[in-house]
Order: sequence, then structure tokens, then C-alpha cells
Amino acid sequence: MNQIDLAGRRAVVTGGAQGIGRAVVERLLASGASVAIWDQDGPRAKALVEELGAGDALTSVFCDVTDWASVEAACEATRRQLGGIDIQVNNAGIAGANAPLADYPLDEWRRVLAIDLDGVFHCCRAVVPGMVESGYGRIVNVASIAGKEGNPNACAYSAAKAGVIALTKSLGKELADRDIAVNCITPAAAKTAIFDQMSQAHIDYMLSKIPRGRFLQVEEVASLVAWLVSAENAFTTGAVFDISGGRATY
Repeated sequence: MNQIDLAGRRAVVTGGAQGIGRAVVERLLASGASVAIWDQDGPRAKALVEELGAGDALTSVFCDVTDWASVEAACEATRRQLGGIDIQVNNAGIAGANAPLADYPLDEWRRVLAIDLDGVFHCCRAVVPGMVESGYGRIVNVASIAGKEGNPNACAYSAAKAGVIALTKSLGKELADRDIAVNCITPAAAKTAIFDQMSQAHIDYMLSKIPRGRFLQVEEVASLVAWLVSAENAFTTGAVFDISGGRATY
């Protein structure tokens, strides 16, 4: 593991109780940051805090990213507990149903967009004013290779992740005259609990598109995120970092 210096930094990881989010939490802690897990699965988040045994460096805060009031409350609670927020990793998301667009359930479309896109907007809106006030910040939004290339039978997920990419570019430009970097990553599929939401045919399709011939490991995502949220990443903003095992065509 390469050493990334995050000593003294205060970080938030949404959806940090499992999967990619958990791997990011562990990597940020190992790099010296204090971390708040924002998750709507309160018991799982609290269990992870106890399991990792990081003392005051790790806490959990209930947060429903689809609800602005919940995000605002989580932000205030985190600032009280950690003293501020320097780093935000917007990872919370769902895959949604797999179905042709013509048959895609309307309520499922709204659910996926609410979590995967509205959630990122809410969390950025909550933390940016504090970063502007302090003069420093690092934001990483977890998009997807589906947002760049589109996956068949996953219109809501693909559209939401494309929106995350555009939101990242927009916010990065807004804050480019400050020491606040806003970037996103576009992972290929990693074998996490999100697979439980997908059909086996869709899982097989995603694997067939990865030239590396395997699924992404969550620790590989965490390594990339750790550098992106560090002070060393002082120039790049509004950018998309591919971590798709060679799948991306641009």
C-alpha cells in the first residue's frame, strides 16, 4: 500500500458501511484521516465502527441522501463531531432493476435517480459552503463506466451516473479558483452487495466487457480515491478518472 498523507483531515464517506464505501473508509483511516460514515443502514454502520475500533477517528451518522433535511442534519452533526469536513466521497448508490427502457417501471426510475444523482447533489450542496469558508476541500463522486458508455437494460442507472459525471464537471469549474478539487471516478463492476440487485445475465454482460477479464477489487478503488482526496491532487478538478479494467473507450 502506497502511503497517502491525510493526517488531520476530516472525511465523509456516504454508503460507507459496506462494499466500495467500506474499503474507502478503511483506506482513509489508514492514511490518518478522521472519518464519518453517512449511511441509512444505521445498525450496519455502527457495527463497522465497533469492528474497526478506530476510537474517535471513526463515527457513523444516519443519512438518507435522497432527503435534503437528512443530509443537512448529517452535515451539521459531522461538523460538531469532527470539527469540520475537508473531504467528501459520494459513494452511496443502487443499481436498480434490469429491464428494457420500454418496460422500465416508472417508480424504479425515480428511485434510482433520487439515490444515485439527487443524493450526490444534496451532499455536495451541504458540504461545499464549509469548504469554501475554510479555503480547502476535496470531493470525489463515484460514477460508473455505465455513465460513459451506457449499459443495456439499465437505463436509470446509466442516466444517473452520466448525470454524476456532468455534475462533477460543472461543480469543478465553479470552484476552480479555490483549493477545492471536485473529481469523479468511473469504475467497472466490483463484486459487492450491489450484485444482489442485478440479474445474472447483466452480471455476465458486464464481465464480458472488461478486457482485464475480472471484476474490480474494492481496494483498487480505495487506492485511487485516497490520492484524489489528498493535498497532492492540487491541480486536477472537474475530471473523470477511469478505473474500468480497459473497458472505457474515452
